[in-house]
Amino acid sequence: ITYKAAYWQREEVQGWQKENNPNVPKIGEMAPDFELTGATGTKTVRLSDFRGKRPVVLLFGSFT
Repeated sequence: ITYKAAYWQREEVQGWQKENNPNVPKIGEMAPDFELTGATGTKTVRLSDFRGKRPVVLLFGSFT
């Protein structure tokens, strides 16, 4: 991806956020903390538990 493409992609995302949901975190801001039940259903996991430890990737979408 070129610098120019990355710049315009960022501008498109910011424009969409401003129009559709101005309360979402902006590009580069820290994600809000949240809590979920782990995969086994026995443990609660918070996003903040991983801060400073290892990268966390949140992937949303349809894979069908």
